[in-house]
Amino acid sequence: MKLIKCTGKKGPCKKCDLPEKDIDEIITALRAGELVVFPTDTLYGIGADPFNENSVKKVYVAKNRPFDMALSIAVSNEKMMESVAVLNDNARKLIRKFLPGPLTVMLTKKPNLPDILTSGSNQIGIRIPDHPFALRVIDKFGPITATSANLHSHPDPVQASVAQKDLKGHIKICVDCGKTKYTAPSTIVDVSDGAVDVIRKGVISQEEIENALR
Repeated sequence: MKLIKCTGKKGPCKKCDLPEKDIDEIITALRAGELVVFPTDTLYGIGADPFNENSVKKVYVAKNRPFDMALSIAVSNEKMMESVAVLNDNARKLIRKFLPGPLTVMLTKKPNLPDILTSGSNQIGIRIPDHPFALRVIDKFGPITATSANLHSHPDPVQASVAQKDLKGHIKICVDCGKTKYTAPSTIVDVSDGAVDVIRKGVISQEEIENALR
């Protein structure tokens, strides 16, 4: 596992200053089907090419995660989200209010996403992380998997060191940008059929969700 450490100031970065050669190396690894640990605003995630079934299998194996538990993905903008999922009015309201940010929306997936990613479900969890490194890589590569970078049921990876310990031997590159901004998981909201159902409590409260839809 290669470690790429952010050389910026302490605290959340406003923009990503990593050299372009580091970004290119990460993109090359993802295109080759490798796994990359990357920071988001909530937790560290495992990045893989969601369209590559072998890469997706590697994520499940690395985490020791049951194959019947779907993975989420990260995108960098609404247009990219619409390329892999069906958006409705309530989804767009939440996206435009809270994203980029600590919200994962459950949407109906489009056929271009492989079934292994969603454990055979027609739903996919998608978020736009509020982190300059993640957005920079996704802008250049496209959607990536975004499940937490830890062994299944282990403590949340709010530091890169957690991912390094849990996932050693499975990860090609780990990007360390310090402690995550929120140190808590994203709120998950199922809005796939237009109705809104909070299925995991997280940084954004149910009250904030309801207020955004009024």
